[in-house]
Amino acid sequence: MKPEQTALILIGYQNDYFAVNGILHNVVEESAKVTNVLVNTVHLIEQLLATPVLLISTPILFTPNYEELVEPVGILKIIKEVGAFQAGTKGAETIPELLPFKERIIEVSGKRGLNAFSCTELDTVLKRRQITHVVLAGTVTSICIDSTGRAAHERGYHVTILADCTSARTNFEQDFYCEHIFPLYANVISHSQLLNQLKIVA
Repeated sequence: MKPEQTALILIGYQNDYFAVNGILHNVVEESAKVTNVLVNTVHLIEQLLATPVLLISTPILFTPNYEELVEPVGILKIIKEVGAFQAGTKGAETIPELLPFKERIIEVSGKRGLNAFSCTELDTVLKRRQITHVVLAGTVTSICIDSTGRAAHERGYHVTILADCTSARTNFEQDFYCEHIFPLYANVISHSQLLNQLKIVA
């Protein structure tokens, strides 16, 4: 894995998930605490700042009336019902922990659903930078992480998912996906192992 051909994709690092008063904080709170997601993610980014690794965030944002969602089901229906991730609201903003790195992180907008490649320029950005390895961090493990990971794999990228930088709805779900689902198409490692593979000494 070469740093100049690697991209870290940050998914869902927004206040509605990670802030204590976030509308959907309860969805990921249990798993995020156990895996120490925010601390690990910040540490990882700090170590990558001086490297060629491409850092990308893919926030999910909706207009106030959620006109983008036509007869939504599942988590998208819940997002609309509770009013989460509305553009211009505090809940939709990037979490404070990542703001010190905003000049280094490229924001790819347009995400309206589960897969960060759908309706966005993510694939174009990656190809333009000749990225071959995609590393995923964020939430929710069983939904956006899995959907984006599969999409990346189908597009020919080598996929790595960081077990200690992702969070699910429950600890059981986190462990199940990392042990039984992700290994079917991706490498599942810790952020420390990723730094070792990139030959970056933390």
